[in-house]
Amino acid sequence: MLGNFEYCNPTKLYFGKNALGGLEGELKKYRKNVLLVYGGGSIKKNGIYDSVIKILKESGKEIREVSGVMPNPTYAKLLEGAKAAKEFGADLILAVGGGSVCDYSKGVSVAAYCEDDVWEKYYERLEEPECKIIPVGCVLTMVGTGSEMNGGSVITNTDKKMKVGQVFGENVFPKFAILNPEYTFTLPKYQMTAGFFDIMSHIMEQYFSGSDDNTSDYIMEGLMRSLIHSSRIAVKNPLDYEARSNIMWTATWALNTLVAMGKDTDWEVHMIGQAISAHTDATHGMTLAAVSLPYYKMIMQYGLYKFKRFAVNVWGVSEEGKTDEETALEGLNAMESWMKELGLVLNAGELGLKPEMLEAVADSTLIMQGGYKVLTRAGVIKVLEDSLKYE
Repeated sequence: MLGNFEYCNPTKLYFGKNALGGLEGELKKYRKNVLLVYGGGSIKKNGIYDSVIKILKESGKEIREVSGVMPNPTYAKLLEGAKAAKEFGADLILAVGGGSVCDYSKGVSVAAYCEDDVWEKYYERLEEPECKIIPVGCVLTMVGTGSEMNGGSVITNTDKKMKVGQVFGENVFPKFAILNPEYTFTLPKYQMTAGFFDIMSHIMEQYFSGSDDNTSDYIMEGLMRSLIHSSRIAVKNPLDYEARSNIMWTATWALNTLVAMGKDTDWEVHMIGQAISAHTDATHGMTLAAVSLPYYKMIMQYGLYKFKRFAVNVWGVSEEGKTDEETALEGLNAMESWMKELGLVLNAGELGLKPEMLEAVADSTLIMQGGYKVLTRAGVIKVLEDSLKYE
């Protein structure tokens, strides 16, 4: 049954081949100083940087750049950006890149004028900002995180070996986001497919939780079927606009808070995957892929009805003549076949995880309460061990 909830998403989206045309109008809403944030420089190679700079200059904006935002943004880098934003007096932070750049920019937006210890306040105590917040806008170049339409900000503290996701309230959501599927065409296959599984994992983390028959579940089943269909096309032809546009749209709806309504939500796969990244700096979506099958096979019996439904409604498994457990397991096996088809990493050892690291990774893993089974520390280690055994 659906519980009580409040829902608000203030982000305005511009979607399609001409989406960047919406930037000029958005810029008119803000004063002069724009902090332009991006990653390793790929936007300069594919021409997106030049297009954005042209619009900024024609709009009469003063520009300061923060570049080099890494795939797993660090706390040290966050403090660097916060200092730059405050010194510049940024009126708007414009994130041009993938989810990490968007996550980072939201972190900068609440850190620039924070008078407390930023890590302790936002990433340990998970508090909301009480200081001035700098507005954020996004020009998306990679799909997966849904960060373009939510309040999430995932940051890695390399000293503490912690990778933590804070989910801020609606005041931190991007004010607008530019979504042109063509901007994702030049992404290498490894990053592309990692993003695909990040989308799938976001949906599953919300699907495998809470009540088993509400509107959110039906929406999520449709999103998963759409992703599976389009991902198979995109892997064969990354330039297929229809497939890439459908995937981009699915990614946004997978984590813009809508389908979480009425759900407890799990997120243990993300906690284990983020802990691996904190120790190895591995690609986020691949860490999720490496631990998902061991985790879901471990908890399947505790949410058997939903795993059976997943098999039938998402993967088209026939339940005739099978026990519920057999049907549910066949669904996970179908997902495994799809993951192999995409070329995802299923053994965390390929991501740098070593047997001697398991205790430390378990210590870096936050235990969540929303899934069908609350893991113990020993359970986390078992998931990691099972991933390392995968052949």
